[in-house]
Amino acid sequence: MKRFLAAVGISTALAFPATADGLETYLRFDKSMPPGNLAIAPDGRMFMSVHEFYGPELRVVEVLKDGSTRPYPNESWAHAPKEDGNGLNGVLGLRADRDGILWMLDGQGENQTGRIVGWNTKTEQLHAIHYIGAPVSRPTSFLNDLAVDRDHEAIYISDTGDGVNSALIVVDLETGRARRVLEGSEFTTPEDTPMVIDGREILLGGSPAKIGVNPITVDPTNTWVYFAPMTASAMYRVRTSDLLNEELDDEELATRVERYGDKPISDGSTVDTGGNVYITAMTDNAIGVTKPDGSYEVLFQSDEDLPWPDGFSIGADGYVYATINELHRSPVLNGGEDASLGTYRIVRFPALSDAVSGR
Repeated sequence: MKRFLAAVGISTALAFPATADGLETYLRFDKSMPPGNLAIAPDGRMFMSVHEFYGPELRVVEVLKDGSTRPYPNESWAHAPKEDGNGLNGVLGLRADRDGILWMLDGQGENQTGRIVGWNTKTEQLHAIHYIGAPVSRPTSFLNDLAVDRDHEAIYISDTGDGVNSALIVVDLETGRARRVLEGSEFTTPEDTPMVIDGREILLGGSPAKIGVNPITVDPTNTWVYFAPMTASAMYRVRTSDLLNEELDDEELATRVERYGDKPISDGSTVDTGGNVYITAMTDNAIGVTKPDGSYEVLFQSDEDLPWPDGFSIGADGYVYATINELHRSPVLNGGEDASLGTYRIVRFPALSDAVSGR
């Protein structure tokens, strides 16, 4: 997906009171800092990708306790790659694991393969880099989000792709080996449903935006991976043991996938210990939940306060945090023009059941 170039600077975020009928606005950013996804480490440190659809100079920042941001991991790494090899092409998904490793999904840039960059937030040193090149990635790959499973030393990635070859990618953290699974399956490719927000059908590259697998999360026991196409009416899940079983071909693996429940067109997801899968329902300007009984319920909704809720992270305090970024008004999804109003926020709410950080 095309990146639009624009300079951004350091942003200051401010705290605001509750909004959207009880949903708390934790931080608000100015227009220089459009949030992507969040990662909150077990010690409470908060990291955020800066959404590449707005063409930012910075890729990742740390959100400090006073609400200000700083380039992360450092000035060199937080920007585009330089001759020394340091730097990030473009990060959307990022997660902080229970050991304080920040895993950043660095998607493809020009003449670059995708990779996962792991940074130790305790020692402030590079932990690991795992490359995801051909044949696991495709020329049309768009590495969107990830879930970290340290019990099995694995990372699960949603490759949104072109909607036909959408797939999951499984990465072995011990060997760095990656595998592509469920490519083109009904569980990873989009349904034929228009993405309509505020009365306008969203286009991507001049065509209706019908987008493959994106939301992905792993439960606190690292037993189930929950995932879905963005443009789909169902949330699915599959056991980590099945995803990790290399003896299962795609046909056999598909028989192990379960339809977990209903959902609307959605972006991010996370799950608590009770099996409540939280959904950012951007076409409804809402945050909702797919419950263990398969039903879907809107938790918070506001056309004014929740324009495109995006990614989730579980805080060390047990709250569920989410980013708001007006992505439908970004240049990529608005015919090349930035029509955003600057409704860039982090919101939070108490989980319905116990929520566990560090994954």
